[in-house]
Amino acid sequence: MKRGDNRKFDQLRKINIQRGVSKYAEGSCLIEMGATKVICTATVDKYVPLFLRNSGTGWVTAEYGMLPRSTQVRMIRDKVSGRKMEIQRLIGRSLRSVIDLKKLGERTIKVDCDVIQADGGTRTASIIGGFIALVDGINKIYKENIIQELCVMDFLGAISVGMSKGDCLLDLDFQEDSSADVDMNIVMKGRGEFIEIQGTGEHSSFSQDDLNSLLSLAKKGIEDIIDIERNLLKDILCL
Repeated sequence: MKRGDNRKFDQLRKINIQRGVSKYAEGSCLIEMGATKVICTATVDKYVPLFLRNSGTGWVTAEYGMLPRSTQVRMIRDKVSGRKMEIQRLIGRSLRSVIDLKKLGERTIKVDCDVIQADGGTRTASIIGGFIALVDGINKIYKENIIQELCVMDFLGAISVGMSKGDCLLDLDFQEDSSADVDMNIVMKGRGEFIEIQGTGEHSSFSQDDLNSLLSLAKKGIEDIIDIERNLLKDILCL
């Protein structure tokens, strides 16, 4: 099928990532995926949750929010919703999967993902941008000798895929996502292992073959994203 921006079915939107956009955060970036824009910041806190006190183990957590006019119709500021909580947990789980929390030591890194413009894929953009900000934040405390070694174990990528009128599509924009028969969000490590697979038959069911096709398409897209990350973070990571 023809896509609104004339992309091929397996083509990512244009990705632009600018690091160091916050003067005060230990790590930060602005990520743009097509018209979707998210500011991600990483803040290092010397405390950990109660369940980790005196364990010597650190923690990574995330918060996600959308600015009121990030969408076509103004949203209520700071509205607590099930969707927001689910996305925050997804981002946090994803980020923790590639960090050696023992080597992080007894401290917390809070990653804030603030959507300033939404056009589909905000949660996957937040995971990518959150990872970039997190790596920069960890590198900062490593250079300050607060931790003894970089505790990043792998790269991290995420992307959306979907089916519309029988066609598989990579990296859905809002229009595609809102009309898709099936949509999925996939999170993977750089070594190709899955972290999260979220899939829903919004308007129809899907077969095992459909699932395999969507996973293969997502894997290709995430490999391209991780290539971007490798180039962007080559001054820090050699994984």
